[in-house]
Amino acid sequence: MALSLTSLPAASLPATAVLSEPAVIRGRLAALLARWMPDQRWFAGRDKKITSLAVVSATELTPGCFHLLVEVGHRGEQHCVHYQLLLGAATHVPPRLRRHVIGEVEGPAGNRLLVYDAVHDHRATVPLLDRVRRGGTLGNLRFESFPRTAVPSGLAPRVLDVEQSNTSIVYGDRLILKLFRRVQPGINPDLEVPTVLARHGYARGLAPTAWFHTFAPFFATLGVVQPYLTDATDGWTLARESALGRTDFLAEARDLGRATAALHVALSEAFPVAPAPADHTVRLAGAMTHRLRHAASLVPALHAYVPQLTRVYAEFAQADGDLPLQRIHGDLHLAQVLRAGGDWHIVDFEGEPAKPLAERRGDHSPVGDVAGMLRSFDYAAHIGDAPRPEWAERTSATFCAGYAEVGRFDPQDIAVTLRAHEADRAVYEVVYEAGHRPDWITVPMAAVARLCRTS
Repeated sequence: MALSLTSLPAASLPATAVLSEPAVIRGRLAALLARWMPDQRWFAGRDKKITSLAVVSATELTPGCFHLLVEVGHRGEQHCVHYQLLLGAATHVPPRLRRHVIGEVEGPAGNRLLVYDAVHDHRATVPLLDRVRRGGTLGNLRFESFPRTAVPSGLAPRVLDVEQSNTSIVYGDRLILKLFRRVQPGINPDLEVPTVLARHGYARGLAPTAWFHTFAPFFATLGVVQPYLTDATDGWTLARESALGRTDFLAEARDLGRATAALHVALSEAFPVAPAPADHTVRLAGAMTHRLRHAASLVPALHAYVPQLTRVYAEFAQADGDLPLQRIHGDLHLAQVLRAGGDWHIVDFEGEPAKPLAERRGDHSPVGDVAGMLRSFDYAAHIGDAPRPEWAERTSATFCAGYAEVGRFDPQDIAVTLRAHEADRAVYEVVYEAGHRPDWITVPMAAVARLCRTS
């Protein structure tokens, strides 16, 4: 494995910053990270060979704990990808951290140092929130908070053990800090959108309390602090209980449809809305077809469905008109909604982390969010040994009915458009599951077959 290693800016090299010493970086650190990072849930290039790895920014949070920005290059990719890491280095680590050890490096004094993932170390996460609370600049990091907003001190941190593309740290069951593992230049939508919505009086989101960003080698949002709902249950948990026949979910599904529509209305009022260009549907159908063919090249099982799905997209291209384009959630599914106090709260406005930031911050059809939630219902109904497709159908219809009560369109009146968006999402899911959860690939493959039959 060829690794191109860069040295660090002199300003980032305090004498105690062991992991940012060029000698250490040119030693084993880059090689350790190149082996460890592809196994992490948040790493986006698991199926691509790493050709370069460089630590482009390092800031010491506290002695032995560091914030790193790492640049990774992949074979066949023109652009590098940047990741945010919290790493620790010590001659010994306590038992609770041993499973988070990445490997060993040789320190400047020739001593053996254990390098570990410091998001699980209070010596890193407590000072991180303290820096957010105090504000100001540390190395290449800048910490901000909203005026008159206090971030309490002395809150004990714990990392949420959930499968996601970022890392969330809960402090004292009062605040949650989301660390954006994959970093792209610009403001992250998960800071931008809830902030703007809160200023426009939207009450179903969680307004950010504070945040921090890097300004070198580029500006990028690194983390957002928000209130933590201690009594909340995520939509996936509630839906699965219902799909298993243990509870009823129809009232919640209708209310979730209303909440999704209310979000779209709020977004259309808080951000500019533009009419769709005359050729928008044709171009979007063409993009869906292109994604389908690329997906089939990666997952051969899709080849048999290419002709039928191409017809689904062609029918969509000929549909009359299109909805106005606006800011949307961008990655709406059951794990992105929380039920607390009898209300739904919609969270995680980051969008698909693998997509370019400009695309995630762009305007899209709200049908994409509706289709994402319908696909999530389908997953809830088909995971496990006893699939219940009738549950997904009934729940989806109820959700759409609730959406129509508040929204500016009825999803069931645009069946051709909705089916194309569902199919596009299902094709994406096939590729995702093939690379990350092969045992689940039967769920989106069955959806692809079903959507072909209904075309």
